[in-house]
Amino acid sequence: MAKVVKVIELMSESAKSWEDAAQSAIREASRTLRNIRSLYVKEMTASVENGRITSYRLNSKVTLELEGSRGAGKK
Repeated sequence: MAKVVKVIELMSESAKSWEDAAQSAIREASRTLRNIRSLYVKEMTASVENGRITSYRLNSKVTLELEGSRGAGKK
């Protein structure tokens, strides 16, 4: 039987970089979600003030493997 996954959308922000924003999204999501398997970056944006980037933003999708979905129904 195929495994079942859930996909949720997250938005995150960092003053350092897009990579830091991605790490932050996973770190925060891991506090309440289990079995995170992947992060898909859907959109990257940045805030700009006085000709300089002040924050990096990500809109991303996180894939979670549902508990009990692997091999469900096998005997």
